[in-house]
Amino acid sequence: MDQEQIWDADAARRYDTPGTGMFAPEVLGPTVDRLAALADGGAALEFAIGTGRVAVPLAGRGVPVTGIELSRPMIGQLRAKVDEEAIPVVVGDMATTRAPGTYTLVYLVFNTISNLLTQAEQVACFRNAARHLAPGGRFVIELWVPELRKLPPGTPATVWHSEPGYIGLDTYDVLRQHVVSHHFRFDEEGREARLERSPHRYVWPAELDLMAELAGFARESRHADWSGSEFTAESPSHVSVYRLPE
Repeated sequence: MDQEQIWDADAARRYDTPGTGMFAPEVLGPTVDRLAALADGGAALEFAIGTGRVAVPLAGRGVPVTGIELSRPMIGQLRAKVDEEAIPVVVGDMATTRAPGTYTLVYLVFNTISNLLTQAEQVACFRNAARHLAPGGRFVIELWVPELRKLPPGTPATVWHSEPGYIGLDTYDVLRQHVVSHHFRFDEEGREARLERSPHRYVWPAELDLMAELAGFARESRHADWSGSEFTAESPSHVSVYRLPE
């Protein structure tokens, strides 16, 4: 499953859900608030900017935002909201593509680093972030914690979400740290379903910290969410902030 095939024109059209899900004010508001503070008056670069879910409101807060994005259809959806002058975007992958300029903040939200399917690519992503940052700049990652404690021996899959009209199922390859997310969406009668799948490489928080160290970062903070809740052994995800030396 190639990432460009996954994030095709159909996926781009269906990605935005204004006011609900990832776009709900209670989800998006704290994200933008925290990123605006972390930018500390400078410019921000979003890896995998997508349709601008975060970039558009962050730019609306006065933070200059540039993006890197692999999917041209996703960029097309972003362009329906703002033009190139408002939010410039470079087409390419987040592990190797260079955007012009220097930034105080690079950020990567909603588990997207796991779309890079090898450890080497994920390390390269950290190094790419470091190349874009001024001394003292920050790299922020939002990522889920692998749910292997829910995976009994011999059972390769977990249901991580279930509600009327939708089931989310993950299948694991623990040898390669790979997981494929399966999204089943049912019609109103419940007779037909549409299946979408996406591959990921899951990363433990400690492994993420080591990747950061290899790229010259030190961890500044880790919280359970964008509002700054304490990260614990039961937290399903985390927001980790890494910083370059001054």
